[in-house]
Amino acid sequence: MKFGAIIPVYNEETRIGGVLSRFSPGLVAEIVVVDDGSTDGTTALLKTFPVTVIRHDERRGVGCAIREGLELLAAKGCDAAVVMAGNGKDDPAEIPQLIAPVAAGEADYVQGSRFLGGGSFNNLPPARFLMIKSFTVMWMALIGRALTDVTNGFRCYKLSLLKDPNIKIGQPWLDKYELEYYLHYKALTLGYNFKEVAVSKNYPSRTNYSKIRPILDWWGIVKPILLLRFGLRS
Repeated sequence: MKFGAIIPVYNEETRIGGVLSRFSPGLVAEIVVVDDGSTDGTTALLKTFPVTVIRHDERRGVGCAIREGLELLAAKGCDAAVVMAGNGKDDPAEIPQLIAPVAAGEADYVQGSRFLGGGSFNNLPPARFLMIKSFTVMWMALIGRALTDVTNGFRCYKLSLLKDPNIKIGQPWLDKYELEYYLHYKALTLGYNFKEVAVSKNYPSRTNYSKIRPILDWWGIVKPILLLRFGLRS
């Protein structure tokens, strides 16, 4: 199978270089970095790496960035895509273990989990730990599946999912944080083979570790499962 990687970034000039430097030759067939309107030195830095760059003139949202990356890799003939953070929280060296179930034909969608045996995490703030655990419990209650780490953005998707008429990633309401949870819900409820794999999730520090704004962006994370579960969106 041909695998690609998608890395959405926004103002990550101090971290994205370290991430890209950790990709060993041949790890994936294509690396797509989506620069979502960065205003620092990210854009210039990306020109020094052998990656495909999609550049937004203004910030459009991580969902939009991931969607464009998925569509580009599909157009380039990739069979599956890894999505990972551009701020160093995810380790490219763990891509082989993430994609292994897809390559073996055991999964259509793989979710990385820091909480499975063999997984790990560092500098995870206590409040965020409680939010992740609470959100995961809510997902289990609403869809009846055992899950451990719903918010982990280190994932692998078979791109054939995009051909399913029941999966409509082009909807404008998915442009921000909603898209990842929309795809998660669809894959789990439409009968696709799903697996969690142990990975590490190492926050650079307990401050300035995420661009998700408390309260303002949390609704974008919670909204998809509520709207989809109660038939208010498709």
